[in-house]
Amino acid sequence: MHLVRYWLEFEKAPTFSPLRLGCGITAENLDDMHHILRDVVFKGNAVPGISKCIENVDVSALDANHVLPNIGAVHRRGVWFPNIN
Repeated sequence: MHLVRYWLEFEKAPTFSPLRLGCGITAENLDDMHHILRDVVFKGNAVPGISKCIENVDVSALDANHVLPNIGAVHRRGVWFPNIN
């Protein structure tokens, strides 16, 4: 199975949440990513508008002070930032 790393940024993320920095998800495809986002990250609640979606993101280019020290396994299907798995 081929997996894709996605990096998402939101139009209106909660102020006191790591989601204001973005969200990293590894998924089978775009539909699978949306499913994980809705069911795992937002637990079935409304998902804010996505302002940026980077497919096959180079994780080394992400925020070195807050994101990189706190990511989970980027090679497995699921959420790797924020590390909620």
